[in-house]
Amino acid sequence: MNITTDSRIAIAGDISAVWSYLADVGRWPEWAPTVLEARLRGGAPFQPGSRVDQRAKGILGTSRGRSQEVTLAEEPRAMAFAGPMGTSAARWGMQLEPADERQTEARMWIEVDLEGVMRAIPPNMLKGRIQRVSDREMVAIKAAVESGASNGSGS
Repeated sequence: MNITTDSRIAIAGDISAVWSYLADVGRWPEWAPTVLEARLRGGAPFQPGSRVDQRAKGILGTSRGRSQEVTLAEEPRAMAFAGPMGTSAARWGMQLEPADERQTEARMWIEVDLEGVMRAIPPNMLKGRIQRVSDREMVAIKAAVESGASNGSGS
C-alpha cells in the first residue's frame, strides 16, 4: 500500500531565495520537526546522488541516524529525496514555481510505501499525521524565507 500527501503554500520571496533555503540542508532542523542535524555527506554538492545524513528525533527523547539520497536537483524549481520513513521506503520533494518576481508557489509531496510494522497502522491515520507534519513544515519554511532567514548560512 502507498500513501501520498501534498502540501502547498505561497511564499513572499523569489524562487531563488526559497531554493537556496531548502537546498541548505544544514538549515533543515529549523523547519523539519524530526530533524536535529543534517549535512551533505563528505561536503558533497547538492546534486543527484549526494547523501543527506541526519540525526533524527527518536522515541522517548532518543535520536538516531538516517540518510536520504538526493534524487533530483533542478535549480531553482525541483528537488527530491529517497530514504526510509520508519520501516518503509519513502520519497519526498519540493516543487517551486514563481508566481511573480517576489512570490513563489511551493509544493511538498510525500510518498510512503507501507512496509513492515508500519502496515499495522491504519493508513488514513498515518496519512493524516504525515499531512499535518508537512503542512507545519511548509508554514515554517514560509516564515523563515519571509523573515529573511534564508540569507543565513548552515550547511
